[in-house]
Amino acid sequence: MSSSLSKIVDGGPLFRFALLTRRWRQIVDQELRTSGLTDATWRPLFYLNILGDGTRQKDLAEALGVKGPSLVRLLETLQDKGLIESSADALDRRAKRLSLSSAGKICARRVQQRVQALEEQLLAVLNEEQMTQLPAMIQALESGLENWTEQA
Repeated sequence: MSSSLSKIVDGGPLFRFALLTRRWRQIVDQELRTSGLTDATWRPLFYLNILGDGTRQKDLAEALGVKGPSLVRLLETLQDKGLIESSADALDRRAKRLSLSSAGKICARRVQQRVQALEEQLLAVLNEEQMTQLPAMIQALESGLENWTEQA
């Protein structure tokens, strides 16, 4: 481990968690790049697969943690590749609803299967007790952050 990484590790558990998630995304990106997908393309497909057809564009942007204008160019690229479809929202003509195309659903399922396989490989280092505790610990941290942002 480089000295700069060891300083981050010494920064506390949440800094280590941030480092872990960054490294996890790098591994997933590297694996999916062999399928011709970049971080910018696989993540929207992955999230749309989870969120379901008819997801509002602003909801996808929020889930991805990006601003609307940044997402627009990416969505145009995914539409040009035939992976997603966009339609006007029936209740709000300014809003867009997004759906995976048939090809997009196939691609998203492949992404989800590959991510799940990688996740299983990584989590295999945990014992049964740790695996049982992990979701509750993550939920507690998420709740803590949510409470914190509501108070701010």
